[in-house]
Amino acid sequence: MPAEMILQLCVHLKIKVMETYSEKDGKLLQQTEFNRFGIISVIITIVGCLGGVAIGLGAVQNTFTLTLIIVPTMATLSLLLGVAPMKYILISATVSVLIDLILIVYYLLN
Repeated sequence: MPAEMILQLCVHLKIKVMETYSEKDGKLLQQTEFNRFGIISVIITIVGCLGGVAIGLGAVQNTFTLTLIIVPTMATLSLLLGVAPMKYILISATVSVLIDLILIVYYLLN
């Protein structure tokens, strides 16, 4: 493919992504949707590592805390795999990271 065709394709894709979200969603969501693959790799790394650390620090000893970590982590990974809108992925990842951090602090202070 000539470089001009690739450039036109990229511009067309960016316009389609920008049209997906309305003005009320804001520029941030438009940019997260456009940069989806970079953000997904960061989310997978952070959510996976924090979940593993929380489980390793002691959540594996209690069924409730184990479930409390696994459910939001797997929900986030399922949304990523299912190519859900970035709005839902970001919400799920935020909830998962907050739960993981709270339990990590709890197990470190315990």
